[in-house]
Amino acid sequence: MYLRSITIDRQEEMNQRQYPFSIPVIRSLTSLTFDTNVTFFVGENGSGKSTLLEAIAYQCGFNTAGGGRNNAYDVDASGSALGGHIRLSWLPKITNGFFLRAETFYSFASHIDSMPESLPYYGGRSLHAQSHGEAFLSLFKHRFGKRAIYLLDEPEAALSPARQLALMRIMHDLEGEAQFIVATHSPILLGYPEARIYDFDSVPVQDIRYEDTLHYIVTRRFLDNRGRVLKELFDDAEDEDEGD
Repeated sequence: MYLRSITIDRQEEMNQRQYPFSIPVIRSLTSLTFDTNVTFFVGENGSGKSTLLEAIAYQCGFNTAGGGRNNAYDVDASGSALGGHIRLSWLPKITNGFFLRAETFYSFASHIDSMPESLPYYGGRSLHAQSHGEAFLSLFKHRFGKRAIYLLDEPEAALSPARQLALMRIMHDLEGEAQFIVATHSPILLGYPEARIYDFDSVPVQDIRYEDTLHYIVTRRFLDNRGRVLKELFDDAEDEDEGD
């Protein structure tokens, strides 16, 4: 690992009702440690996992709209409200890496198009000339390397199940030489062996076994009992309609 821990700096007076400290997990968080090369943040939308990930990106000097330290471009609402309130502990400190922000990837691809000399680092052709999933995989294959930290915010957004497995292979090939911190809803990615999983639906945040994540439980129940799950789901919907 390179990044060993993060600490919330609470020396300043903070408005607990104001974002991002209005998020229960962020309000309760004092520190978080990283003791594996791959760490996952899981939780429902709005639980704070992406907020913390972009704060780490901010402190790493990465563009919080997506990219590395040398990717200067702007996207609306891509700043980090938490970034100035956390401290990172390194051993050793590194400056190489990348922040993938799925929701602003289109803007990142346009930024790369404005610098043709950078295209070889992304597979040699415009990311816009590829499907969304192909572009993500080109980024992972050609931009990712050793002695770096990679912060991935919902990378599964554009990846088929097969390409999620391809990402896992890339992560495995770099294990021991790169560190990954990933915010995800994917039960496939969460199955990465010996990864640390932090549950942001718990207050305070705590580590959780893969088999205890809601992502695994819901997915397995659906695959094992698809007919029953759908019947319960649709019957409940009909009961709600009748109640109205």
